[in-house]
Amino acid sequence: MKTFLRNNGLSVCFFLLFVAAFVGQIIFGFEEYNKDLVENGASTITLLSYFSTGHFIESTFENWESEFLQMALLVVMTIFLQQKGSSESKDFDKEEEVDREPSANKKDAPWPVKKGGLILAIYKHSLTISLFLLFLLSFVAHFYGSLKDENEQLSLKGMPLETASDYITDSRFWFESFQNWQSEFLSVFAIIVLSIYLRQIGSSQSKPVDAPHMETGE
Repeated sequence: MKTFLRNNGLSVCFFLLFVAAFVGQIIFGFEEYNKDLVENGASTITLLSYFSTGHFIESTFENWESEFLQMALLVVMTIFLQQKGSSESKDFDKEEEVDREPSANKKDAPWPVKKGGLILAIYKHSLTISLFLLFLLSFVAHFYGSLKDENEQLSLKGMPLETASDYITDSRFWFESFQNWQSEFLSVFAIIVLSIYLRQIGSSQSKPVDAPHMETGE
């Protein structure tokens, strides 16, 4: 167990933080949803029923959507774009390990590298593909949850329900998306620029403390 935690401490820590925050979201989201129901003269629901509401689905996936989009774009843009002095950027003035072609002869190379052909061609871009697929799945789930929540609210007020074709251009859905996207893009911009001039000793996201400001890469 000690070896497992030592080797996987970063992922375990962030997964536990995710679980704790997700539980907090569920608890307070459930309370908030029932409060809205009472204010609109409807009966409260159980926690199990809450998981199928648009409120829960929308609030969960609108955040996941923006996170996966942010990471996918960062992975892709760092291939072609440089920020001189940033620890988050490649240095285009020298060869980088990530740019070399994979070798099937390398010890312990992943099986797609040894397989070659189409499998290797896909594997070379598998991180980007996976992140964009997760973004698209989250985007669809967000849209479904947001539409469902909108219709639940309209139903409580006795108003006509929205169709999917009408809601895809609704300001509420795009407001939910853009308010999350802008915060993710801002956070990436901040770490890219701040890592030029600021340091954190011991972190892989920072340059060495004594590195010149214009030294690019970790």
